[in-house]
Amino acid sequence: MLSNLTILIPLAAALGVLVWFCRWAAIHRAGNGTSLPGREPDRAFSREDRFAVGAITGIYALTAFLGLGSTQAPQSFLHFVKGNTYALIELHESQDISAVRYYSGLCTADYILQFSTDGENWINQCKDDGTSGMTQQYTQLFRWNDAVLSPDNGPVRYVRIISGDEQYLGEVALYGADGSLIAPEDMTIAAGCEMLFDEQDVIPAVYSYQNGTYFDEIYFPRTALEMIQGRWPYEITHPPMGKAILSLGIRLFGMTPFGWRFMGTLFGVMMLPLLYVLLKRMTGHTGASAAGTVLFAFDFMHFAQTRLATIDSYVVFFTLAMYLFMYLWLTEPEDSRKRLLWLALSGASFGFGAASKWSGVYAGVGLGVLWLVYWIDRLVRARKTPDAAAVWKSLARNIGWCLLFFVLVPCGIYYVSYWSYAPSQGVDGPWRLFKPGYLRIVLDNQKYMWNYHSDLVATHAYSSRWYQWIFDVRPILYYMDNYANGWSVRIGAFNNPLVAWGGLAAMAGMVWLIVRDQDRTAAFILIGYLANLLPWVLVSRLTFAYHYFPCTVFLVLAIGHIFGDLYRRDRHWERAVGSFVAASVALFVVFYPVLAGQPRPEWYARLFLRWFSDTWPF
Repeated sequence: MLSNLTILIPLAAALGVLVWFCRWAAIHRAGNGTSLPGREPDRAFSREDRFAVGAITGIYALTAFLGLGSTQAPQSFLHFVKGNTYALIELHESQDISAVRYYSGLCTADYILQFSTDGENWINQCKDDGTSGMTQQYTQLFRWNDAVLSPDNGPVRYVRIISGDEQYLGEVALYGADGSLIAPEDMTIAAGCEMLFDEQDVIPAVYSYQNGTYFDEIYFPRTALEMIQGRWPYEITHPPMGKAILSLGIRLFGMTPFGWRFMGTLFGVMMLPLLYVLLKRMTGHTGASAAGTVLFAFDFMHFAQTRLATIDSYVVFFTLAMYLFMYLWLTEPEDSRKRLLWLALSGASFGFGAASKWSGVYAGVGLGVLWLVYWIDRLVRARKTPDAAAVWKSLARNIGWCLLFFVLVPCGIYYVSYWSYAPSQGVDGPWRLFKPGYLRIVLDNQKYMWNYHSDLVATHAYSSRWYQWIFDVRPILYYMDNYANGWSVRIGAFNNPLVAWGGLAAMAGMVWLIVRDQDRTAAFILIGYLANLLPWVLVSRLTFAYHYFPCTVFLVLAIGHIFGDLYRRDRHWERAVGSFVAASVALFVVFYPVLAGQPRPEWYARLFLRWFSDTWPF
């Protein structure tokens, strides 16, 4: 019975999407290009708009920051400057050690963990294969780890931790035979090693994503901290800007889960006002703009991805910003002085997006196509008219501005983004940008990134291809923890099915509007979508569902454009739009446990979450 219900849910959702969009198409065709009386677009930003966008943004912000991660983690670290140096702990009385938990900081190497009864004869704590029982590898940094202890150690009086290389070790927790924590007052800690036991109140009962890194957080928060400290960064397969932005949260809240996730989540919140403004300019209606913004706010990908400390939040934010400003430039009256400002802001956003991740360049190609279509249209319309010469002169001036805003400014932003890389290579000081060594750092990293991404050969259990993204059939699983009582925790990233399937249907609707009505807004949306999707069709390397995140913006814009069309043509538009948005929010509530990492019982997953049993790992 449960499996049958799980099959019926996606079938009902898909059928509902199909019926909904067929109804819209019928209404649009019946309207024959006309609007209902009093339903003309009003693109001015009103008090109702300010209230709507403020309420949506505020509610989403509370949801997104709730349970984001612990605000506490060890902040003081014992710095082993080199290998073969050690920290010594003497217990006040001999006792069995049942567990050793430790928090790893920067630098990777294995420790040698030793126990002794007399301080002279030491027993190494090893795994079954003889390797060290206390490791600090790149997957273990800034999270709690449990050492593997040798069996039958007997009562212990001394504990020694010997470094394998330069390493930073945070807090250490020793547990007695009964599993209780041995207090620092019950031990003597060697001088200089006190920071290993000075934050015992932050030691968690169990490790989880709430108190440490998970998935690709093993790369980016670490790199952000290294940039703060002037070290050569570990993660250099992407440009620096996203990691530089991420580091601001660490500066504000410390090297804690909340700190390294803060900026990505904040940028996820800030996407909403930008999207609302773009929707309002497109639809000219407050209700349609609010409905589209709600869809994006509670889309699964938007929620889960921006709460993970990676760089995708930033490239999507700047993609949205560059297209917003390009749309304002395209739709602003040709004699308006604001046009140059919108063009400049679009170019700057493109620069920040490309400096965060190379996929921002894909979005920039779409801007180029939009610009080209705009000028071809203007030139065709001005052909054989007295204005033709003026249009050509205007084009020449605009090319000059575009060279500045979309070439020189982005290149400058990209170049400056390497500022924090330079000190570790001996290139420092306020004039470092103009030193040959700085240029060499930038050029060498471009070569490294190109070789890395073009030569990457790897597999992953949750990888997927572009044709799986558009149908939402292969989420990526970020975190998994199973409990003995039949409960478990999952965190996955994928689109809300109604946004994915509805957006795909809406994108087909954009094609129809372009062909039938020469709808320029539909063309704008379709070009943006294809610019962010088509490059991935040609990519043969490992890809994941989160690469589709920028496309989600355009899926929502397409749905929002149809919302606006319904408003103009259907007296009962609120019922149609409200039902679609309500169903999307309801799905968000149903899937919230696997988006926010909340425990759920197996029966719940089997009944409600595992729509595609072979590919949805919930």
